[in-house]
Amino acid sequence: MPYAEGRIYYDSDSHIMETLDWLTSYATPEQQGLIKPLETDSGGEGVLGRIDAAIARRADPEATKKLLEQPLISGPKGWDAYGATAQDERVHALDLLGFQKQLVFPTFSFGQFILSRKLERVYGGADMLNRHMADFCGADDRMMAVGSLPLNDPKLALTAAKEAIDMGIQALWVRTDPSGERSPSHTDYFDIWELMQSAGVPLVVHIGGGPGLHKNYHNNGRPKVTDWLGGGENLRGKDFHAISHTAENFLTAMIYDHVFQTFPQLMCGVIEMGATWVPGFLRNMDYGHHAFKKSEPLLQDLEMTPSEFFQRQVRVSLFPYEDAGWLIDQSGEDIFMFASDWPHPEGGRDPIGRFESTMENWQVAESAKDSFYQHNFASLMGIS
Repeated sequence: MPYAEGRIYYDSDSHIMETLDWLTSYATPEQQGLIKPLETDSGGEGVLGRIDAAIARRADPEATKKLLEQPLISGPKGWDAYGATAQDERVHALDLLGFQKQLVFPTFSFGQFILSRKLERVYGGADMLNRHMADFCGADDRMMAVGSLPLNDPKLALTAAKEAIDMGIQALWVRTDPSGERSPSHTDYFDIWELMQSAGVPLVVHIGGGPGLHKNYHNNGRPKVTDWLGGGENLRGKDFHAISHTAENFLTAMIYDHVFQTFPQLMCGVIEMGATWVPGFLRNMDYGHHAFKKSEPLLQDLEMTPSEFFQRQVRVSLFPYEDAGWLIDQSGEDIFMFASDWPHPEGGRDPIGRFESTMENWQVAESAKDSFYQHNFASLMGIS
C-alpha cells in the first residue's frame, strides 16, 4: 500500500539529488565551460562516496529489491533514497509514496550559478537547470517541475521566463534578496509577473534562495560547530531562526509595493522556510500599513490590508515538526500546505503522522485538512 492514502495528497516540496554532472550534462555547445563542477562540501561528509554507492545500487537489482523491502518514506534519504536521482525510479517512488502531485526542486545545482557576477553564467546555468528539470519531470504529470528565474537583468529574465514556461516548467524559483540593485517589487519586473499570471505559473521562494544569518554570528570565540548533516555551511541552530527573515522582506515588498494588487492572480509559494512566523508577520504587516500609510502613497492606495493580500496569494509549506493545528487556528485554513521534503532527511520519517497529531490536538475540521493536504496547493498551482 502507498504511504499516503485515504484522501488526495499534494506535496509542495520534494527534491532531486543531483549527481556531479547533473547540471553540466545539459549544457549546449555554446554553454560548455560556463559552469564550474558541483561542489559537495555543504552536503556533509562522504558525499562523493554516497553518490557512487547510489549509482552502484541502481545497477544491482538485488540491492534495489532489498532497499524496497522497507517503507520508502522512512527508509534511506538523500542520494541513498530510491528515486532520488533516476527518473524511472522516481515515477515508481511516487506510486509508493501515494502523492497525486509533487513540486520537484533541485538541491545543489541552483548554487552552481545563481551568485555569479557574470550574466552569461547566471542565465546559462538557469537554462541548463530548467531544461533538465522539465525533462526529468516530463516522465509523469504528477511531477511538477520547479525552474530557476534569476532577476539580475529584467530583459534577460523575461526571456528566461518565457523559455522556461514554453519548455514545461510549472513554477519559477526566484531569490528573495534584491537582484541587480532592484527590489523584486521593481516596476521593471512587471512584464514578468504579467507573463506568469497569464500562464498560471506561480513564483516560489525556497530556503537557500536568499541571504541567511550573517556568518559573523557564528564567530563567538568558541569552536565552530558543524551542521546536523556533518558539513559546515548548511543549517545550524542560530541559522534556523533566521530562515524566514528573507521571505518576510520579500513578501512585504511584493505587497506594500502593489505587485500582488496589480497582479491579483499571481500566486507565491514559500517553501521550506517554516511557517510558525506567519501569524505574527501578518499582524506586523498590518501594523506597518496602518502606521505609515499617512506618509506613503502606495500604502494609502492598497485596496485591502496586507494580511488579506497574503491570504489571497501566498501559500506556505510547513516543516514536519511545526504545529499545523495551531497555525490553522491562528491564521485560517487557506494558507498552509503539506510538504514531505522527500528525499531530504529534514522531512522526517512520517510527516503525515506528525501533522495529523497536531491537527487532532486542535480538533481541526476535515474541510481544513483537505485544504492543508490538497486545496491550498491546488490554488497555488492553478489546479482545478
